[in-house]
Amino acid sequence: MATYDDLVFSHRLFMKGYPFAHYALDPVPCTPMRRPLSEARVALVTSAGVHLPEQEPFDHSIKGGDTSFREIPNNVVTQTLRESHRSPGFDHTGIQADRNLAFPLDRFREFEAQGVIGTLNQRHFSFMGSIVLPRKLINETSAQVARMLREDGVDVVLLTPA
Repeated sequence: MATYDDLVFSHRLFMKGYPFAHYALDPVPCTPMRRPLSEARVALVTSAGVHLPEQEPFDHSIKGGDTSFREIPNNVVTQTLRESHRSPGFDHTGIQADRNLAFPLDRFREFEAQGVIGTLNQRHFSFMGSIVLPRKLINETSAQVARMLREDGVDVVLLTPA
């Protein structure tokens, strides 16, 4: 496992000055499984800033971070996804080589085929990481996505941070 000291000097400086926000949720929202994973509808949500080629990239000019989201259809060819994460401390190399590192849709298609999970949802969601002013994300856009997932009958969401 990499440590803070393994980062290049410029990234260590960036992390030292990063304006981390602290938002305590009490209680932490968690819902017990209502059915076995092999019967569950599963969706993916990532903060890697991936989007379809025809969708607008995430906006790097928004002070505090772009709190919007992109809907990703389940039938997308994963390697066609674009990645527009903005953090200078984020290594884009791995995701450029294989989008599944941040958005493991192909792996979950394999899980579905093997019966490990029940079904994949017809849509998944992507957010931008590095949002230093997350209040709008917490109160509006993530709540909107949660409602959409609930309407879809999703039982389990895999969150993949970037």
